[in-house]
Amino acid sequence: MATANNSGLHAHFSSLDQPEKYKVGIAVAEWNDQITGALADGAKSALLEAGIPSEKILLHPVAGSYELPLASALLLDAGCDAVIAIGCLIKGDTPHFEYISEAVTQGIMRLNLDSRKPVIFGVLTTLTMQQALDRAGGSLGNKGHEAAVAALKMLKLKSELLG
Repeated sequence: MATANNSGLHAHFSSLDQPEKYKVGIAVAEWNDQITGALADGAKSALLEAGIPSEKILLHPVAGSYELPLASALLLDAGCDAVIAIGCLIKGDTPHFEYISEAVTQGIMRLNLDSRKPVIFGVLTTLTMQQALDRAGGSLGNKGHEAAVAALKMLKLKSELLG
């Protein structure tokens, strides 16, 4: 994802053949909903811009980021071609941040490999609320939009390689 020194050009997407045939899930953690709501809006916007019909975008809230891997697996089971997992973890004073970050990261990675479908890591892991705000439509753009672009690029790659 983009950093302050990155132009963000990778956040653009040219085209997906027959976008209307794809169903994309968005699993959104409710914890830190000020951030995750903005990220989900960015993701949905990118999918719509790419031609994915709104009725084929399945947006489902879950309690927190820890629930994202299971919610993503359920969305895949429901026929989604790709899933964007959106959450926001802000480091606190206890090791909880590290445990949850590691569990979610490993769960999402495992889903990618096991399902052979794109499951995009749209989870912010920041040290402060300001860093999260900067990435949820602030000075560093919207990482939800970037996560959706990553999903679209992976769908395109899969289509080109496997038909």
